[in-house]
Amino acid sequence: MVDVTLYPGCSLEGTAQDYRDSLEIACSRLGVNLIELENWICCGATAAHSLDEFLALEFPARNLVLAEKRGLDVVVPCALCFNRLKTTEKHLLKNTHPELTKKYPFKGTIKIHDLLAYLTTPDMLKGISSLVKKPLEGLKLVSYYGCMVNRPPRITDAQNHENPTQMDRLVETLGATAIDWPFKTDCCGASHVVARPDLVFVLVKKLYDRAIAQEANGIVVSCQMCHANLDMYQDQISEYFGERYHIPVFYFTELINLAFGDERQIGWLSRHVVDPLPTLRECGLI
Repeated sequence: MVDVTLYPGCSLEGTAQDYRDSLEIACSRLGVNLIELENWICCGATAAHSLDEFLALEFPARNLVLAEKRGLDVVVPCALCFNRLKTTEKHLLKNTHPELTKKYPFKGTIKIHDLLAYLTTPDMLKGISSLVKKPLEGLKLVSYYGCMVNRPPRITDAQNHENPTQMDRLVETLGATAIDWPFKTDCCGASHVVARPDLVFVLVKKLYDRAIAQEANGIVVSCQMCHANLDMYQDQISEYFGERYHIPVFYFTELINLAFGDERQIGWLSRHVVDPLPTLRECGLI
């Protein structure tokens, strides 16, 4: 087992509990022992950085110092949290705000990993492949990374920020078909769904339409906000545009557990607003 620190972020405590359940089981099967960061606080996403730059850095800085004291690398399931922690890491190491660095003396002795990237290294994919009991044949999936986990590359250190492929490789490793498409890193509108649902509906409809045009029968994500916007509002978007969409939206960790033959995953999938079970039955996967 490899010990790593888990920074869960706020949504894993509530609306994305299904994601947390699935990632904990997947990581356990892959020999990754997640140790939740003690006394962590909110990273400030999504509003803090637009209101108070120093405060937006102070929240993640506190978490980084706590993690460094623990001495373990940090894995972050949430794209927004990952982006804020990486942004603050850069500010602290470059000493752009001396008063912040003095208060939070982060030395950079630990690494901050996006969970998807952490679980899709060549060694991890080899381990995943060896544990697949039920290949996900029949699932034709587009991988939706969202706009925060890879960009900007000067913050995220992503190698292929406009055309990431790690989730596509994972999909293929699990036995499903990974369909290439041009909207991998388009924005879903994130928290604008609260104030401007009309704007978010337009952005998400574009994703639905292209996924259907590519003949996908599902979308796979690694971001809770992306999942929420694509899954929770599908009926409302259908009504708003006079369409009828039914496109299952999966977390990548849910697909890992399905391919591993873990029957508990079926119960967690039933929590989704858009029921993915009919699609899985059509594919003979349940």
